[in-house]
Amino acid sequence: MTHKTLATVMAIALSVILATGTQCAAQSRRFEIVTNMGTMRGMLYDATPGHRDAFIKLAKEGHFDGTLFYRVVKNFVIQGGSSDSRDAKPGQHIGYGDDAVNIDSEFTPQCYHKFGALCAPRQPDKVNVFKTSDVSQFYIVRGQVYTEDYLTKYEKSINNPIKNGLYKLYYTPYKPELDALKQTDPAEWKRRMKEIKDRIDMEYRISKYKEFTARQRADYTSIGGAPQLDGEYTVFGEITEGLDVLVKINNLSVDANSRPHKDVRMTVRIL
Repeated sequence: MTHKTLATVMAIALSVILATGTQCAAQSRRFEIVTNMGTMRGMLYDATPGHRDAFIKLAKEGHFDGTLFYRVVKNFVIQGGSSDSRDAKPGQHIGYGDDAVNIDSEFTPQCYHKFGALCAPRQPDKVNVFKTSDVSQFYIVRGQVYTEDYLTKYEKSINNPIKNGLYKLYYTPYKPELDALKQTDPAEWKRRMKEIKDRIDMEYRISKYKEFTARQRADYTSIGGAPQLDGEYTVFGEITEGLDVLVKINNLSVDANSRPHKDVRMTVRIL
């Protein structure tokens, strides 16, 4: 990315932050992350109080101080804070500290994975069916910019299989019976079809399906982010100053484990 392009992205990001800073309610707590590559400052969302309070407690206890941004995936995220990164030797595989702090997820559509979002990682679904967060470490979204067409297609890739499955469950087994009923008793057929449609619609609304809000679409098509993570990981804050530092860290060269060759050490303070 050129300096001119980066400056443009930063300007757009700042304007969006100023315009949408209250989307997750008025924020009462701010933080800063000081690294050897620069300082990032941001706010914690009051809409996710469990994560906000846990992060504040750990930061005040010095839990994050001296730890590394140990995982960097270009155009995706930077992740750090794990206690086993503090004295990690070069090439050591990091991210399995023995002091994980797991709390319930706090998913809300107002808090999403836009560029600069502060988020909580977690263990995979197969060992963590309730998607509880590990707030003893965190990641920050770099992401990338998407088109409206991509977001629409992504929604359909999630939603269509769900809806098709509901049709197979509630309609397909009764189709021969309903086809016959349509010929013999159209009024009853119409009533039964409405009943099935209402059941499918109800199940679909409470099922895990994807629908981006207008605000999400505006951000993902301007400053970018990681929309595929929405509803899977809790977003509990965002970076409002020092986004250029986030980009610089995200551009570092990494080893086979996505650990930067250059150690990026942090100190986290609550302001």
